[in-house]
Amino acid sequence: MMTFKNAIGYIRVSTERQADDDKYGIEVQKQAILLYANDNGYNIVDWKVDEISGTKDDRPGLNEILYGDDVSNPPYEAVIVFKNDRVARDTKLYFYYLYVLEKKNIKLLSTQESFTEGSEFANIYRALLQFVAEQERKNIALRTGKGRSIKASCGGYSGGRRPYGYKVVDGVLTIDEQEAPIVKFIFEKHEDGVSMLGITELLEKAGYQTRSGKRFQVSTIKSILGNRPLYEGMYKYGNMNWVKGVHEPILKGVEV
Repeated sequence: MMTFKNAIGYIRVSTERQADDDKYGIEVQKQAILLYANDNGYNIVDWKVDEISGTKDDRPGLNEILYGDDVSNPPYEAVIVFKNDRVARDTKLYFYYLYVLEKKNIKLLSTQESFTEGSEFANIYRALLQFVAEQERKNIALRTGKGRSIKASCGGYSGGRRPYGYKVVDGVLTIDEQEAPIVKFIFEKHEDGVSMLGITELLEKAGYQTRSGKRFQVSTIKSILGNRPLYEGMYKYGNMNWVKGVHEPILKGVEV
C-alpha cells in the first residue's frame, strides 16, 4: 500500500481573465497538479493561488510558502506546480525560490518539467543554482528591505507573519472577523486580572482554537498581549519605532 506524502499545490495566473482561461487557468493547473500528485505518491493538503505576474517577487501565496513559519518539512515534503514558470518567469528568481525551498528540505516539483537526480545535468544545475540563488538573495534583500522600510515608516504592512486577528488583503492588514473576537476576549480577560494560563483555559472552554486548530498556549497569549499597540492602531516593523498604522484597530472602543 502506497504511503502518500504531504504537498502544497501552487497555482499562479497573471490576470483575472486568465484565471478563467481554459488553456492555463486555475482549474486546468489544479487538475494537472492533482493528477501528478496522485501518480507520484503525494497528497495535496493545501493550495496557494496568486493572480499576479510571474516577474513579481512579492506574491502573497508564494510568500507564505517561502517564508511562512507554518510551511516546513514536516509536514510538507513538496510544492507542486503546473509549470516552472508558474513559480517565476525570471530565471534568477526561480533559482532563488528553489534554493529557499531546498533549505527547508522541501522539493519543488513541476507537472511538465523534471530532471534525473545524480545525472551530469543535475550536478551542473545544482552548482548554478547555488551561485545564482546567492546573488539573487542579496539583490532581493536590498530591493525589498528598502521598500519595506519605507512602507513601514508610513504605517503600512511590510510583510512577515501576519498578526493574529488580521488577514492580508492586497498588501493591507485587514481585520479577520473570526480571529478579532478572540483578541478582544484575551485583552478583556487580562484586564479582569485573569492569568495567561487562565485565559488559555477559558479559550478552550469557549471552543476557541489557533489558526492551526490547536489549543492556545501561554506563549501565544503573551505574544498577543505584547502586541497591544498594533491592536490599538500602531505599526512596527523590525527594529523601527512604533508609528501610526494604516490598518483598522481591533481594540477601538474596547475598554482595556
